Amino acid sequence: MGICYILQQIKITSHKCFGKWFAKNVVEETIDLDALAEHMSTHNSPYSKGVIKGLLTDMIGCIKELLLEGKNVKIDDLAIFSLGIKNKEMALKEEDFTVSKNIEGVKLKARATGDLMSKSLNLEATMKKATFVNGKLTTVPSNSGNTSGGSSTTPSNGGNTGGGDNTGGGGDNTPGGSVED
Repeated sequence: MGICYILQQIKITSHKCFGKWFAKNVVEETIDLDALAEHMSTHNSPYSKGVIKGLLTDMIGCIKELLLEGKNVKIDDLAIFSLGIKNKEMALKEEDFTVSKNIEGVKLKARATGDLMSKSLNLEATMKKATFVNGKLTTVPSNSGNTSGGSSTTPSNGGNTGGGDNTGGGGDNTPGGSVED
């Protein structure tokens, strides 16, 4: 089906882009590890869903272990996984800094690599305007430059309102939104 999007208007009066429209991705489904293993087994693989799921499960455990050791993990043509620190409060002086007072936690970060990098993706071929009809996602025939319709909702800060998991480490999805480390 491709990458579906709806149009949303920024309704936050204090936002520098108030009143402007932007594209917001719509996620129809989140594929879990079972479904991924099943999908992979159908691609002319000699391995069963169970074997593939076992390998993926082990890979996930190893990635977590390596990340918690302070290493980054690169999977070619997918992403470089790393951890970032969520700071809670700034210390006025270096000697006043403590982990419990100044660090909220850690977060997973993923930066695209290779074929998944933005410069490698052909957006014109994969983007489709979507709409919801009776609660069901449908696509709208392509019309280059079409900006009519879409949703007029207020985007939330820090959330993915497209119906899927936001596992990329946070930040809001509005133009000029916040940037996290």
